[in-house]
Amino acid sequence: MAQIIIGAFTAALLIGTALLMLPIAKVGEGGASFLQALFTATSALCVTGLVVVDTPTFWTPFGHVVILGLIQIGGFGVMSFTTMLGVLLARRLGLASRVLASAETKNNGYGDMRRVLLRILATSLVIEAAVAVLLFLRFVTGYGYPAGQALWHGVFHAVSAFNNAGFALYSLSLMDFVGDPWIILPIAAAVILGGLGFPVLYELRRQWRLPRKWSMNTRIVLLATPVLLALGTVFLCAVEWANPNTLGPLGTGQKLLAGFFQSTIARTAGFNSVDVAAMNPVSWLGLDLLMLIGGGPAGTAGGLKVTTFAVLGFIAYTEISGGTAVNVMGKRLSRAVHRQAITLVVLAVGAVITATMLLMLLHQDIGLDRLLFEAVSAFATVGLSTGITPTLSAPAQYVLIALMFLGRLGPTTVATAIAARSRPVLYELPKERPLIG
Repeated sequence: MAQIIIGAFTAALLIGTALLMLPIAKVGEGGASFLQALFTATSALCVTGLVVVDTPTFWTPFGHVVILGLIQIGGFGVMSFTTMLGVLLARRLGLASRVLASAETKNNGYGDMRRVLLRILATSLVIEAAVAVLLFLRFVTGYGYPAGQALWHGVFHAVSAFNNAGFALYSLSLMDFVGDPWIILPIAAAVILGGLGFPVLYELRRQWRLPRKWSMNTRIVLLATPVLLALGTVFLCAVEWANPNTLGPLGTGQKLLAGFFQSTIARTAGFNSVDVAAMNPVSWLGLDLLMLIGGGPAGTAGGLKVTTFAVLGFIAYTEISGGTAVNVMGKRLSRAVHRQAITLVVLAVGAVITATMLLMLLHQDIGLDRLLFEAVSAFATVGLSTGITPTLSAPAQYVLIALMFLGRLGPTTVATAIAARSRPVLYELPKERPLIG
């Protein structure tokens, strides 16, 4: 199954690259180079948002349509494939296990694949349409856009936001709208909803009045999301409050709005309403952590998912408190979940560190903080940048391409491979404890 997903994404990536290389996709004479088209197609399909060329001025309307199509395919594809993997995996288990899984998720519709995919598609289109309408009205009434332009900008940014892609039709991203809540908040809402994950959205639609019946996954996501948003907002506002190049010139309300928006975007869409390149390096490090955590599973957000880090936190708390089993919200976590979370984090950290070392070897003139930021942003499919991505050499850009692809498909395929290979063990080896710490 992992090979099928990787093959499908690779095929879509090659088609998107070929379309972006057509002369009709680029402004001016000739077509885009292979690297420019490949990087942009990868960033769009992996719903990242990193760019090596200026999106509004380099690409034609045809190129923008191709990018938007790749974003929609990437967002819907990841959601649907992740959900399908869960369904197919459940079908490989016994009847009792499937009943338990259905009871845990509170979702009796997982057996009907067609119904699941239709719900994902309907959820995506409804949210995107609602945000597009809000943006359309604001562009028309607040900025005097012609109806056609306002509609296109509303649709493009709504799709880009819900799919956590971060592509914008403005050279400065959303910096011109930093103090406009009628633009910033709908986009932030779309990013948050896309990042919650389809299982959470579906469960809320069915049982939003019955929180006691929510699954553990939904409870963790809904608890962690506002906490991370609040902590990120406070952190960024505290560090950047007096920075003359970011929040400094803004009023108090605008500072809070900008801090909240950047905290939202770090989870994981590449828009920015302030100049990320001008931020304090301490802010970059904080954003690195938020980007790596990401959003909820089976959604459009990237990162290692809040549930993964929540599991690690519960494991650490249990060990510190002297417990024997990891209990979360009245239920015991399977030891297989412990191993999966630890494995994903170890592999992710290894990939980011390796890529950062390669970038440092290729660009010794650029500091570690900026290179690490670009590597984390690419792997977590966020798209935020300190401004160095377009200036990197071709080998360095290929490293970021590999990171985006790995970050989008790696955690899902690795988790599935681990779970699919789980089988009963008929014997155990003698125990021995090495010294820890």
